[in-house]
Amino acid sequence: MVNVLSLQYKSTRSDETVTASQAILKGLASDGGLFVPTSIPKLQVSIDELARMSYKETAYAVMKEFLTDFTEEELKNCIDRAYDDKFDTEEIAPLVKAEGAYYLELFHGATIAFKDMALSILPHLLTTSAKKNDVKNEIVILTATSGDTGKAALAGFADVEGTKIIVFYPKGGVSPIQEKQMVTQKGDNTFVVGIKGNFDQAQSGVKAIFGNKELAEEMNKAGFQFSSANSINIGRLVPQVVYYVYAYAKLVQNGEINAGDKINVVVPTGNFGNILAAFYAKNMGLPIDKLICASNDNKVLYDFFTTGTYDKNREFILTTSPSMDILISSNLERLIYKIAGSDSKKNTELMTSLNTTGKYDITDEMKEQLADFYGNYASESETATTIKEIYDKTGYIIDTHTAVAATVFKKYKEETNDENKTVIASTASPFKFTRSVMNAIDSKYDAMEDFELVDELSRIGNVKVPNAIEEIRNADVLHDTVCEVDEMQDVVKKFLGI
Repeated sequence: MVNVLSLQYKSTRSDETVTASQAILKGLASDGGLFVPTSIPKLQVSIDELARMSYKETAYAVMKEFLTDFTEEELKNCIDRAYDDKFDTEEIAPLVKAEGAYYLELFHGATIAFKDMALSILPHLLTTSAKKNDVKNEIVILTATSGDTGKAALAGFADVEGTKIIVFYPKGGVSPIQEKQMVTQKGDNTFVVGIKGNFDQAQSGVKAIFGNKELAEEMNKAGFQFSSANSINIGRLVPQVVYYVYAYAKLVQNGEINAGDKINVVVPTGNFGNILAAFYAKNMGLPIDKLICASNDNKVLYDFFTTGTYDKNREFILTTSPSMDILISSNLERLIYKIAGSDSKKNTELMTSLNTTGKYDITDEMKEQLADFYGNYASESETATTIKEIYDKTGYIIDTHTAVAATVFKKYKEETNDENKTVIASTASPFKFTRSVMNAIDSKYDAMEDFELVDELSRIGNVKVPNAIEEIRNADVLHDTVCEVDEMQDVVKKFLGI
């Protein structure tokens, strides 16, 4: 049954309103805005019921409230195909207790990063949405990546009928393992391109291609249409809400908290999508108290939460947590729209200011609505110290992004003495960033080759090397295209043969 009280999605920059499946298909609104639900639905099952549910059952309980124009059969089919043996644990997202916090391991999917949680289901949501809306064109997924989205999207869409996928990444701006994962990707419908620039330039280039109306017409004539797998697609955001609900329910089931107890959530974030999903979970009724936003040296979000000014006019710093090396946090727009009273005119003014001057200021009234959030950041040396400390004390090895979160959690506790139980989103496997992780534990490891480090990490951490790493050990490079930023559109046309 399709929910009769269908939830609509509205652009953050106009009155454009669409259904959930249309929002997933389009990715970005026609005016460049992002689609947001006209209201955040409430959870319809109790925490006690959720505590007895599997990950798939939890996913259905959460996602059916957001994707109301999908039938039960359609949605359950998407969920079943997504959360299967691509994940190396039946739990899908296990919780590990270490050093006074609960690490929500979101890296058990095909590409060992949290992006798998949403990108394993997005292809199925997209192809289902296309059928529902009688789309005959082939869907071309166009995405920019700071390291993780790219591989997770490639793995999700590889050989999915009726789709092609093109991924741009900053050449030299991702880890060696991240790059190898992308350039060895199989699938006739996949295409990977390194650009001579940083992630923000790749993202801006992709947005420009999306906004090109003439190109859209050319594509349509050739039987193609663009869609997005970036975190701006609502089909990415909704599945991310699930794992916060699941984590809370697991804490209840394990007797760590009682139903109704408040918890805090710490999320290492660059593009703001993952922490926005936690904010949505809170608004659904999940008892989350503080949303702790952890930044690396590119601390544009920390500065925003501290001052109320978002300013991307600063040096772009390459760090050991590259997936957070971002100065334009695209998903923050969804929060800005909400705290602006869902006023698309006000939001558009701020986004235009960001586009033209590189900054905007929110009002005091808007700032008051950010009380749920706490922002801080971790320097490179603090991140490395945290990895070493947690390993030395517990034997548990975390990656650089998770270490940014753990460092910020420590700062938060020192500042506030807050005793709430806390979930830290562990967004990538340490195997994805072996050199940085192993160097943090002991500088002697720097002399080792990349795959020697993988085996050594497995040995000292007493964890199996993930399949995602074993697969690329001796894989052939299948993608070697590199281009300038201003050549991105031509590269896309060439791949599509138009």
